[in-house]
Amino acid sequence: MARAIVHTEIGSPDVLHLVEIPDPVAGSGEVVVKIEAAGVNPLDAKRRSGKRPMPPITEPRRVGLDGAGVVDSIGEGVTEFAVGDRVAIGDTVGTYATHLVVPVAHLSLLPDAVTAAEGAALSIPVGTAYQCLRSLSVGEGDTLLIHAGSGAVGQAAIQFAVAWGATVIATGSPARHEQLRELGAIPVAYGTGLADRVRTAAPDGVTVALDCIGTDEAVEVSKELVSDHDRIATIVRGPDAAALGIRAFSGGAPTPLTEQELAWRHEGVDVAIALIAAGDFQIELGAELPLSEAAQAHELIEAHAARGKITLVP
Repeated sequence: MARAIVHTEIGSPDVLHLVEIPDPVAGSGEVVVKIEAAGVNPLDAKRRSGKRPMPPITEPRRVGLDGAGVVDSIGEGVTEFAVGDRVAIGDTVGTYATHLVVPVAHLSLLPDAVTAAEGAALSIPVGTAYQCLRSLSVGEGDTLLIHAGSGAVGQAAIQFAVAWGATVIATGSPARHEQLRELGAIPVAYGTGLADRVRTAAPDGVTVALDCIGTDEAVEVSKELVSDHDRIATIVRGPDAAALGIRAFSGGAPTPLTEQELAWRHEGVDVAIALIAAGDFQIELGAELPLSEAAQAHELIEAHAARGKITLVP
């Protein structure tokens, strides 16, 4: 039988359990993917802990939204993929598993030059970064301020923005500044005096800001430095973004993403795959843990002790 991580109650990482499940069967327009790597995202921990509101649990709840693997079987009408194809999975609940049914619209082909771990690190962080920058119309001549530039979304946003001709200022701890420089950003330390440090780094001003950390400092400094508040967005402070006078993309926002924004998220994955294969885009990979140690992965995420993308391997 297949196996999957589930939980039947909201709580600490200890509520996660590895159980046997019926072998999945692909329906029309679906495939079964044999999972090789599942990406662990902060959102997974928020959903498990109740920090992100979810419907009541009425049956064992599956975990994970990003993954990569190999097509194991195909359902009726599927022509885009064949058994044996390597694929990245996005926006499909239950990737913490050995096998998963996935609609073909949620798959992207992975070339041999892109590893399963890299493929499992794309949909939420990289797709989010791409969509946010497209929604904010970031491009040539912009100066973009990214809060938490060393996180997975921040790193992807830096690389896309630099490729599109923007100047990027990224906040981060001093220990991460060299990495931010390597990605093409001008690093600044967060904390008291942040606005002045950003002004020094960007004497001609900041035109757009993306908050990936959710602190009051990030929001206040962004509003102080960016004159057009419609070009300030958060992926963390969704519930109170409207009251703050800024935009929010997911992050608990009451307004769902538009069809265009969802399309951009998928497009961003495909763009990143091509760039990774060409050697023009970096994914920082972190710990690789067995599927059975999903609880430990969540502990690392919640303790902010993870450097790089954690992946679970069946």
